[in-house]
Amino acid sequence: MKNSVIQHAGLGASQARVNVYIGNRPTYQNFPVIDHRQALHDGDIEAINRECGNGWRKVFNVYAKLIFAWRSADARLNAQLAGAECQSWQAYRDRFLLQESSQTALIFPSLEINNQSVPVHIDPRHNGNEDVAVFHIIMGRTYAKSMLADMANTQALNLHWLDQEFAIDSKARAVVCPYFDYRQLSNIKIIRLVELLMSLDKAQA
Repeated sequence: MKNSVIQHAGLGASQARVNVYIGNRPTYQNFPVIDHRQALHDGDIEAINRECGNGWRKVFNVYAKLIFAWRSADARLNAQLAGAECQSWQAYRDRFLLQESSQTALIFPSLEINNQSVPVHIDPRHNGNEDVAVFHIIMGRTYAKSMLADMANTQALNLHWLDQEFAIDSKARAVVCPYFDYRQLSNIKIIRLVELLMSLDKAQA
């Protein structure tokens, strides 16, 4: 699985520190078949929202809220990620989220020739730099379990379920959380997710 995280298809930075795994893909005319990591540019998120609907708007908004809350609680992360000057999650979303400089990515299931989605492989290694922590966030219990059904992920991940919604693997720096939706991953649950992500750094210290 050499460099498998870097090669995954999705949106965002080519070598992201924050990798969010989602079980579906947007149907967007500007990139109908995404088979690589594609960084977004100013205006792309709003264009996807207009074409793909409110569900994707929620995904991007909750992602931006998560990063904004996380960096507000973690001074070191705030200094390391682009966008520290943003005064709101909305500004961060529009100017940085999933762009090449953001170190964030949204990773899709692989597409086989028969167009059936299959789980992606999670590589717990550090993108070649042991001094820079790489985090993996799996969106949804059902998708996490489908990923674990894959042999490579079974070997790579050892998830400890904290309840019906959250699981953690400190060694792989991986967390399972509810789907990025206002109700499923509410502001209170975003705070809990931030606490779990920060605990991963402490566990590795």
